[in-house]
Amino acid sequence: MTTYGSFPGSRPRRLRTSPVMRRMVAETRLHPADFILPAFVREGISEPVPISAMPGVVQHTRDSLKKAAAEAVAAGISGIMLFGVPEESKKDALGTPGTDPDGILQVALRDVRAEVGDELLVMSDLCLDETTDHGHCGVLDELGRVDNDATLERYAEMAQVQADAGAHVVGPSGMMDGQIGVVRDALDQIGREDVAILAYTVKYASAFFGPFREAVGSSLTGDRKTYQQDPANARESMRELALDLEEGADMVMVKPAGPYLDILAKVAEVSDVPVAAYQISGEYSMIEAAAEKGWIDRDKAIFEALTGIKRAGAQNILTYWAVEAAQKLR
Repeated sequence: MTTYGSFPGSRPRRLRTSPVMRRMVAETRLHPADFILPAFVREGISEPVPISAMPGVVQHTRDSLKKAAAEAVAAGISGIMLFGVPEESKKDALGTPGTDPDGILQVALRDVRAEVGDELLVMSDLCLDETTDHGHCGVLDELGRVDNDATLERYAEMAQVQADAGAHVVGPSGMMDGQIGVVRDALDQIGREDVAILAYTVKYASAFFGPFREAVGSSLTGDRKTYQQDPANARESMRELALDLEEGADMVMVKPAGPYLDILAKVAEVSDVPVAAYQISGEYSMIEAAAEKGWIDRDKAIFEALTGIKRAGAQNILTYWAVEAAQKLR
């Protein structure tokens, strides 16, 4: 039997006694508006193509992409981030489909804007990896290295054609030095000061990108370690943040999300612009695979992972569960 004074006076469990109590004192809440849906559109297909490494995710046709965008509006999410997958025969060393006004990404941007107008933020991946025959995110020099400054010239062209096609937001994701400043200048030169930049500020050379390679039909051999960040490093993320903010980023992103919550928290603590995080393909596929095996509760794991990302400081989350999660929150 306990006597007075021998038991704790502070009992945090009092605030965990029931679902309604836990809901009332919750410090972190998810909302449909937190979410952005990454979506793939593939040229030359007549039906959506399932991505085997990402159960439930497809490469869209133009028509199915429009339906997905309409569904996203109905679910109340904030945006859709488009990735274009051109026909293999159209890829080349310069990633020409990325600056062709009739390239699949630009066509898809026009389709989605026509479908949803301004009810959904239409965002575009601004990178060359989907469109180059070598699979790198930039132009190669004579030694096969990614040429930073030659790549920036291509990014400037991409920004302009994506803005012309209807992008509300462009997402430079190649991790080239100076990319945000160059893209901002390119947009301003054509009078598109209204187009925002979501900077892929912190992007690590992660093993968790694996399923994404299938999603975009990547031609890459080798790796991207000379431009994406080393997972061992944290301080350089803050340097990247400072540079992107100085160059005019309107929003910044950490990618991947789950394995880098410490980095996300550091960025969120000091950034004076909104912070996003991208829950990438490998994060998605691990939960789906474990759930399919019966090893975890799928829905609980999804919402725990999303809550952890928001708790770490993400104002917005790019996630392949965006619409499903939003529907369950409404």
